[in-house]
Order: sequence, then C-alpha cells, then structure tokens
Amino acid sequence: MNHIKDKIWLQLFIIYTRYLIGSAFVYSSIVKIQGLRFTVVDGSSYPINSPFHYFETMYQTGMYWQFLGWGQLIAGLLLMTQRFAKLGVVIFFAIMSNIFVITISIPGFSATSTITGLMLLATIVLIIWDWEVLKILINISPDLNTDKRFEHFKIWEIVGLVLFTVTVGVKVLKVPYDLLVWGVFCLFTGVIGLFFGLRNLKRIKKKLSNINLENNEI
Repeated sequence: MNHIKDKIWLQLFIIYTRYLIGSAFVYSSIVKIQGLRFTVVDGSSYPINSPFHYFETMYQTGMYWQFLGWGQLIAGLLLMTQRFAKLGVVIFFAIMSNIFVITISIPGFSATSTITGLMLLATIVLIIWDWEVLKILINISPDLNTDKRFEHFKIWEIVGLVLFTVTVGVKVLKVPYDLLVWGVFCLFTGVIGLFFGLRNLKRIKKKLSNINLENNEI
C-alpha cells in the first residue's frame, strides 16, 4: 500500500480531510465549552424525542455539556496538528460514531444524519490510511515506517495550528458573520499551505536530482 500512499494528490486529500473535519469539531466545540446552547432555540417545550429537546437536555446538564465540548476540541486539535493525527483520529472516531448514531436514532435530524454519516466515513478513511501504525491497538505488530513523505512536511503542522487558532479566535471573539469569516480565513490558509508545501516538495526533488546526477558523474 506504500506505493499508493506516495501519490501526492492522495496525501493532500488526507491532509485537508483532517483539517476539514477537525476544524468542524473545533468550531462547534467552543459554544459548549462556553456553556452556551448549540442552537438559539430553547428546546424545553419541544417533544421529548425531538432534536431540540435532546440538545436542551444536554445543555442543561452543564458540566457534561462542557465536557463534550472539550472532547471535541481536543480531538479536532490533535487531528489538525497532523503530527498527532493518529491519536486524534482514534478519539475522533469514538465521538463521531456516537454522534452519527444519535442523528439516525432521533427523528427530525433529516439532512444532519447525512452530514454526520459523511464525517464518520471520512474518519474511517483516515483510520485506514494510518492502519499500518494503528493496528497495534488490536495486538498486531505495527509497520513503523519512518520515511519522510510529503504529508510529513513541517508546513502541514504549522497550517493546522493556524487553522485551529483562527477557528477558536473567531468563535471566542464573537466575530460578526463568524461562519463566513472563518470559511474565508480557512480557505486562504489552506491555499497558502498548499503553495509552500508544493514549493518545498519541488525544492527537495531538485536537491535529490542533483545528488543523483553527482553520483552518476562519480
């Protein structure tokens, strides 16, 4: 499978999938950590089997509501750092599978179950990608490959931390039109990261080409 993982476009897909679902978790975690409702609706008067009533019940627990927020924040952060993405995806899977089951169990979530299903599918893809190392969790010896693939470049860790900071900042500072501002900043940061990542890749390839050329001349 290593020859497949060497494909640059596939590594980029994995990198940005981590950013996408990780930042979505971070974005939605802040209101919980702040002890605020996930929606502006007070769901106490809604039917007990409705999504609004369910969110209201969790919100009223207080500490548990904030605990959920911190769990999402930590899972999202670990995933976005790239360096700790393997630990992040394990935590993310536990949380995301729970969320998905909730959305298909309670009537009224409609399109939300599709979104959570796609996020769970993306999480499973990330687990498959890192399975060479994660399989140790079921007592199978891991393949500790230490090669420096494109996805291991330092730039992706930097981009992840910038995205995390922007996501938290937009929510905490209550920036007007926060969703739009957040989306624009994330897109801009992602494009900048792609530019520097590809530039570093080109520089490394050129360096290796020169080394091979010198060796052939010798």
